[in-house]
Amino acid sequence: MQENTILQHTFSRNVSLGQLSQNSLWDIAIIGGGATGLGIAVDAASRGYKTLLVEQADFAKGTSSRSTKLVHGGVRYLAQGDIKLVYGALRERGIIFKNAPHLAHAQSFVIPCYTWFAQLKFLIGLKIYDWMAGKYRIGRSSLLSKKEVTTRIQGVKVKHLKGGIEYYDGQFDDARLAINLAQTASQFGATLLNYAKVVSLNKDDKGKTNGFTVLDQESGEAYKVKAKVVINATGVFVDEILTLEQPKHQALVRPSQGVHIVIERSFLQGKSALMIPETSDGRVLFGVPWHNKLVLGTTDTPLNQHSLEPRALEQEIDFILKTAGEYLDNRPTRKDALSIFAGLRPLAAPKDGKESTKEISRDHKLLVSDSGLITITGGKWTTYRKMAEDTVNQAIKTANIAFQPCKTVDIRIHGADISNHEQGHWTVYGSDAEKIKSLISEENGLGEKLHVNYPHVKAEVVWAIREEMARTIEDVLARRIRMLFLDAKAAIEMAPTVAQIMASELGKDANWIKEQLMEFDTLAKGYLIGLQ
Repeated sequence: MQENTILQHTFSRNVSLGQLSQNSLWDIAIIGGGATGLGIAVDAASRGYKTLLVEQADFAKGTSSRSTKLVHGGVRYLAQGDIKLVYGALRERGIIFKNAPHLAHAQSFVIPCYTWFAQLKFLIGLKIYDWMAGKYRIGRSSLLSKKEVTTRIQGVKVKHLKGGIEYYDGQFDDARLAINLAQTASQFGATLLNYAKVVSLNKDDKGKTNGFTVLDQESGEAYKVKAKVVINATGVFVDEILTLEQPKHQALVRPSQGVHIVIERSFLQGKSALMIPETSDGRVLFGVPWHNKLVLGTTDTPLNQHSLEPRALEQEIDFILKTAGEYLDNRPTRKDALSIFAGLRPLAAPKDGKESTKEISRDHKLLVSDSGLITITGGKWTTYRKMAEDTVNQAIKTANIAFQPCKTVDIRIHGADISNHEQGHWTVYGSDAEKIKSLISEENGLGEKLHVNYPHVKAEVVWAIREEMARTIEDVLARRIRMLFLDAKAAIEMAPTVAQIMASELGKDANWIKEQLMEFDTLAKGYLIGLQ
């Protein structure tokens, strides 16, 4: 099968439900539709294993759509001496660039330096970073003069500025990559289902996990799934699944919250991103250009609880705005925030009572329960492919399945094969862009814009429903079209039009439209400062 071939009507929720009820035994069943679970589905299906993935909400609803939008080795992990993690992540960064060029690209970063010592210190560290990337290096770190810094990042404070360092890392669209991974897995024969919640793990008479019961959140119907091996890839929710398997177990994950504030691009112009290496809480802070906006973040706040829709804390908002204001001529304030979003990192639960999470390694961990349930935790977006490879290799051993080698190093992600590089907001669709544009010429009215200030058109909503398994207004405006993360007020204004299109496509009535609009309005206001 060619990787750029879309199997029409394969990536469909109705088709997936049919396959769920027809298949009597799966080789590998995955719980969790974020970066890790989707990566596992691509890996397993491409090796030829009969693969199922279920997700309780939408694909990438949680952490995987709420990152800093960076594909990187992790400069701060190098400073902590985590050489193995950085080396592996830099290799994976190169693989993502090769296999998803429509979604990931090299990005210049500038560190403004206000002392000569800082300039020398960061240059040495980043030269090591370059060297570690080896053949996957994407640029050379270099010293910048004061004038060069202000040219590359226009809007940075110049008082006491000595110069800076330029280095290169990667940037991507996280939720779009997640959707394309789901489509890629489907093309290799995997069955994927969103809004399908696992409510129990099932065991055989020897106490071995041999499947689970999953509830279709839309119909309320339950399905009993049988599988040779079950993988728990639920991020910050891994302990909930482990509780189904063993009610009394030691918590594996302690969530750490990262918050981002999106402001207008005018606050920091030029092609480069801003990297602030030493903040008051010991983390780095980024100002990253993304879809013609500027993303400021992130924080690192330990939490005792987690949810699918985490909210920024007041002190996190204050910290980001204060820190950014120390480096930008035009200090951003609360009224400048277009959207604010929070994500949770699934870090290892501390065993010594310490609160700090910034020192915990982001490397992943694989655990196999006595019942044979496999749990994958930790890691980061950049290393999703290697996490998947390790997990499938473990699944093969645990279930005693015939070994097939991993193929994902060379698998192009859905949309990657583009003959002409699409411009503007069409870029992230890759080879699908032409197909979406063809809808405009085939069906009346689909070329109309969803909002006067943004380029998105109605055809993108139709595509999201027909080809990307979008089921709600939020699915479309948060993860297919990234508007909720870019401009929450504009997303609220787009919602009625999106709802009408969805109702027509999905066969829903006026009550569905009303409920959807109420739910989305409540959700989106949580992305606006002052309305949370």
